[in-house]
Amino acid sequence: MKHFAVALMALVWFVFPVQAAVEIQDITTPGGINAWLVEEHSIPFTALEISFRGGTVLDRPGKRGEVNLMMATLEEGAGDMDAQGFAKARDALAASFDFGAYSDSVTISARFLTENRDEAMQLLRQALMEPRFDQDAVDRVRGQVMSILRNAETDPGDMASKAFNAMGFGDHPYGSDDNGTFDSVAGLTRDDMFAAKSRVMTRDRIYVGAVGDISAQELSTLLDDLLGDLPATGPKLPNRVDPALAGGITVVPFETPQSVVIFGQKGIRRDDPDFIPAYIANEILGGGADSRLMREVREKRGLTYGIGAYLVAFDHSELIMGQFSSGNGSVSEAVDVVKQEWAKIAADGITEEELDIAKTYLTGAYALRFDGNGPIARILVGMQMDGLSKDYIATRNDLVNAVTLDQINQVIKRIYDPETLTFVVVGQPDGLQTN
Repeated sequence: MKHFAVALMALVWFVFPVQAAVEIQDITTPGGINAWLVEEHSIPFTALEISFRGGTVLDRPGKRGEVNLMMATLEEGAGDMDAQGFAKARDALAASFDFGAYSDSVTISARFLTENRDEAMQLLRQALMEPRFDQDAVDRVRGQVMSILRNAETDPGDMASKAFNAMGFGDHPYGSDDNGTFDSVAGLTRDDMFAAKSRVMTRDRIYVGAVGDISAQELSTLLDDLLGDLPATGPKLPNRVDPALAGGITVVPFETPQSVVIFGQKGIRRDDPDFIPAYIANEILGGGADSRLMREVREKRGLTYGIGAYLVAFDHSELIMGQFSSGNGSVSEAVDVVKQEWAKIAADGITEEELDIAKTYLTGAYALRFDGNGPIARILVGMQMDGLSKDYIATRNDLVNAVTLDQINQVIKRIYDPETLTFVVVGQPDGLQTN
């Protein structure tokens, strides 16, 4: 228990000195694995973040949900340990492992004390190289996934997301649930778990971030031992797809006192030179409590408790999206207000005052992201996957502050398209119908 408490303190107390010069070491192991490392030896604790590009988009035809089920079952026993044995061994080391499956990546988050590093990494290696995928474990986790799918059938938010994604992306993997369907998940086998792991965990798609009490040489040895025996290459990734959003409203009838609304249009790529201005523009339109959408829809008219918009940069597509809930009697008005604000910003842009306020907020809030070894390790991986340079942490606020009013308004005119703004409404909205 004492060791576990130390680990928790490390997560809470280490705050990254964003304003200071940040030394990110770019290392390549003898086995060819690249990683970014920030050494921090004041606390005997390390956070290791590993991502593999690909994710659930690599589900095979007819096997939708296999990557998600595999990642959820990966920790359910390894080597000669069943699920309980593996959990006891992990807890005895005061280590934590988290496995995640997302559309464009699968992730492994490991947290461990320096004194237990070797044992913790050996245990993690067993999970990655010798997973058991025992039938009872697969069936148990399958049941949990089925429960998620059942709940999604009667959750308005999940229903709206499902309808919007299917409309925007059709047969592309983005168009369906990462969890799969009842039929596809029911048909998954133990052999499918091994096949899915081999498809998504390959050396050519590894991204690593490490923060804490570990040297470059120690990390290099650790990574080759941990990941060096993975398959060399993975299967072809899916093609890029433009969201098929042509505007209009789709109503999905569902008996509920409040309608859930998801809206969106085509977005902007993360590697686009205008991404930072677009990010600022979104903050002004719908990014926070002081945004135009919050002011117009909630504060002035009281049509919702909250509304927001955000940029979605998938690996193979991009969106500008938003969401809110409103009473069935008021949702039509709320949709009209969103349309008006979308058209207004597209036609008129923003003001200098709005730009200054957004810059102040975004630059001030940036440091709050770096609130522990784990979040920092995830940021390092995200930077690599987005193709950002090591100095981005130091220069990001400068990039925000360098955006001019003319520049951002030109970007707004380029990317915001009221004609293709598409709404999906789940509920019983008065005065709204599919068009």
